[in-house]
Amino acid sequence: AQKKVQPSRIQEEDSGISASSPGTKHAGHRPAVKWLPMLKKSSMAQGTTVRGKPRRLECPVMRLLLAAGKGRPGKKHLPRSVHGSHGTVIESRNLFFERGIMSLQTVGIDNYTCPVRILEKSGGCQQTVATINLLASMPRNRLESCVSVMTALLAQVPPDIQIDLFPSLLTGIRDQLQAGEVRLTMSFPYFIAKRAPVSGTSSLMEYQCTFTASSETEGEPLLTVHVPLTTLCPCSKEISTAGAHNQRAEVTLTIHPLALVWIEDLITLVEGCGSSEVYSLLKRPDEKYVTEAAYAQPMFVEDVARKVAQRAFTHPDIAWFSVGVESFESIHKHSAYAFVDSQDLELNRPA
Repeated sequence: AQKKVQPSRIQEEDSGISASSPGTKHAGHRPAVKWLPMLKKSSMAQGTTVRGKPRRLECPVMRLLLAAGKGRPGKKHLPRSVHGSHGTVIESRNLFFERGIMSLQTVGIDNYTCPVRILEKSGGCQQTVATINLLASMPRNRLESCVSVMTALLAQVPPDIQIDLFPSLLTGIRDQLQAGEVRLTMSFPYFIAKRAPVSGTSSLMEYQCTFTASSETEGEPLLTVHVPLTTLCPCSKEISTAGAHNQRAEVTLTIHPLALVWIEDLITLVEGCGSSEVYSLLKRPDEKYVTEAAYAQPMFVEDVARKVAQRAFTHPDIAWFSVGVESFESIHKHSAYAFVDSQDLELNRPA
């Protein structure tokens, strides 16, 4: 007679047949198979029970638990499921997260929008909508949510934004949350009425601006403006018998002011550093003027960055600045880019 072959443990598990009750399928869970031959070889089996003797758990997460003073890993400290199956690593990782050993560096709110009023150089106030990001470095022993606290504090801020408001706001949030540091960025569109160079037609130009402040930094908050302008390629002009490729570029200027610097003045500083300015609305005579002005003053993206840096460097109320210029090339798929930081200029300044 042919010898009957007993099914292996692997075959039993794959077929859903229990080792204790042959031929019976258990729906919804896997059979309890002891895997004794594999326990001796598998590194994931460390910490499981083999022949009634518990092995010491050797996974990296449990070494962190020991280092944190949680005691020797045993049934007293670990869930039952950690001792019994090949899911040891997964269970110990869950324990690692649940007990708060992994500390978060920052928590906060992002893309919080609210109406604000920005002071204008002319003396008025401009109504706009700001997008606020507020982050706090929280202590490890404070695990409750801080979102509601931040939202409530921001709702108490008056709509008229002034730069002397940021220190008291950030220190108040820091103290109430018991945080190490609170950082805020407030971005908003700022509109300036601009006249066309020939016809004098007036239209609104939009400029994206950002205030950046920290509870641990003294003085004025950082101010960033994004200013569009036109660049015309000097090489294209030199090699062409007619015309030259030109494109719109964007200058990102960030400053740390020593005193109040108006947004309007910072935008004017940048707009004079390109081949030509950019306008929202132009008539035919204006287009002719802008095109010819750009052709008469070709500039590389590096030239624009140097010129903006030179003007910012000599400004009496700017302590630090950075300039980034991106030219959206009209005949290339890529953009051209240049960047300069005032700290680098200080280090490389000739004696």
